[in-house]
Amino acid sequence: MATNDETLSEKEKQELLEKFDPDAGSRKLKGIMGWVVFIGLLSFSLFQLYTAVFGVYTATIQRSIHLGFALALIFLLFPARKKYVRRNKVAWYDMILALLGIAVGSYWPLMIDQLVNRVGRLTDVDFYIGLIAILLVLEATRRTVGLPITIIATLFIVYALYGPYMPGFLAHRGLELDTMVHTMFFTTEGILGTPLGVSSTFIFLFLLFGAFLVKTGVGQYFNDLAVSLAGKSIGGPAKVAIFSSALQGTISGSSVANVVTSGAFTIPMMKKLGYRKEFAGGVEAAASTGGQLMPPIMGAAAFLMVEFIGGGITYWEIAKAATIPALLYFAGIWIMVHFEAKRVGLRGLTDEEMPNRKEVLKKIYLLVPILAVILLMVSGMSIMRAALWSILITILVSMIRKDTRIGFKDMIDALVDGARTALSVAAATAAAGIIVGVVTKTGLGLKLANGLLDLAGGYLIPTLMLTMVAAIILGMGSPTTANYVITSTIAAPAIILLGVPDLSAHLFVFYFGIVADITPPVALAAFAAAGVSRGEPLRTGVNSAKLAIAAFIIPYMFVLSPELLMIDTTWYYLIWVVFTAITGMMAIGAGVIGYWLRKLVWYERIIGLVGGLMLIYPEGMTDVFGLGVFIVLIALQLIFKRDNKIKPQPTN
Repeated sequence: MATNDETLSEKEKQELLEKFDPDAGSRKLKGIMGWVVFIGLLSFSLFQLYTAVFGVYTATIQRSIHLGFALALIFLLFPARKKYVRRNKVAWYDMILALLGIAVGSYWPLMIDQLVNRVGRLTDVDFYIGLIAILLVLEATRRTVGLPITIIATLFIVYALYGPYMPGFLAHRGLELDTMVHTMFFTTEGILGTPLGVSSTFIFLFLLFGAFLVKTGVGQYFNDLAVSLAGKSIGGPAKVAIFSSALQGTISGSSVANVVTSGAFTIPMMKKLGYRKEFAGGVEAAASTGGQLMPPIMGAAAFLMVEFIGGGITYWEIAKAATIPALLYFAGIWIMVHFEAKRVGLRGLTDEEMPNRKEVLKKIYLLVPILAVILLMVSGMSIMRAALWSILITILVSMIRKDTRIGFKDMIDALVDGARTALSVAAATAAAGIIVGVVTKTGLGLKLANGLLDLAGGYLIPTLMLTMVAAIILGMGSPTTANYVITSTIAAPAIILLGVPDLSAHLFVFYFGIVADITPPVALAAFAAAGVSRGEPLRTGVNSAKLAIAAFIIPYMFVLSPELLMIDTTWYYLIWVVFTAITGMMAIGAGVIGYWLRKLVWYERIIGLVGGLMLIYPEGMTDVFGLGVFIVLIALQLIFKRDNKIKPQPTN
């Protein structure tokens, strides 16, 4: 293993990913099976590109082929148990499961005329194909995403079958097994529903876009650019982690992957300059998790949001609405890190430790594809076309310099890597489709929404708090896409029933599903960061949750004041709301860290927290009161200023 001040080796990075990110635990096949998987992944990407260029097939055919590719490749790449990963050999039963996956994926394209003519009447073959599809999806989800979401989907199936035996308001007539199989595989309300539909179109193409960007070396460039811009400031390395992770989030949909890739660079740099292991890991975990909140990709769930909200909302409207909350999130972490650096007395990087700024700026063109995808969507171009053009722009932009140029082999590798990344998303969205299908068929969504409202007494804040807890618990064991599907189906309707705009309600559950990655006791992103920093995992989780306190406040802000999402507002009012929010985050940051211009005594910390919350709550009187408290806090800092010079702490 590497020493504390060394960066992780590639082997150690892979071990961390496999430990905390189920999606990373795949076989490294060679020989004939290696070629079979390589051709399968390449064909998967080429199929998706073909349909994106020439038009997608009908929903059932497009989605079933997408599912067939994913199932077959998952069973070849992901072993039944993690300990078998190192064997790099496909078991005989996995080959059978892969063939069954191909059969399931081929059934709709081959039998579409007969299936349409039968109008819902299932033959014995139909029934068994549908049943096999359900079982394969559950097993593929377990292998790629983990056990929690698989258990949740299974419990929903049990609920559908045994409705009459459920207690109280949860009871329903129950579904016969053949009715459930029909719903799950022979309609677009189950496995082949909206979540898989989004995976088979928008999400796949943006994952390809991310894979092509990686081939240009943009990931390392994000680090270099972050160091150039923030490295010399107080606590520079931690601010580098924040800036770099925010940029990485534009191409990564995984908090854990973001932690391991960015953290391998930023955490050793923070430790070298005196940051505690747990604090360094907490900074990276909080920043990397926030990457999923940063447009334009937003952990891929934003594409699902377009379909689930409906009403003609565009992806650009969602990305635009999420921009200010995302910036406030990172501003909150930045403020806390700044105060911590001042409290401990940590310096920034020296000139010798900084990269050559001119050389870094020479590669600024690598950001053009990210700007392009935003501008294309702003112009009204469809999501698929925007993704296709962005891939092409990435290839063209890479040609500017030899060291960033994408060659033919790099293109093939990007297509393969993109397809490999899409496997877990396909499995998660297919499993989420099972949940949505049960909710739709049994009316469970409305029942749970009404039950949640009854439990909260019909009041908004208690309803939001209960929804927050539910989203965090579900998010501890589910990927972003699946978590959003579940919470938007079950919890978001309760908030909407209280008059909250659809977009605010959906972003609320989306935020807290992501925050689960840094919320103890199961904080996968924080635990991965602890693996990089060699710190204690639970303390790292506590530090990350403390630093990301903005993520626990901001969703309440935009529910109470949708203006933060740029909904029905004016620019001057929006500027005022953002100003008070950032001011409030400064006061809260000082209260949490215990330092501002000098060390805060206990009552000053309380004043900071109370005043900050008043400023963040978007209402005239609270803003006035909060600004008054803010001024009092500054006055106390200046009047009772004392010598608080602190020597830098040694690295532990």
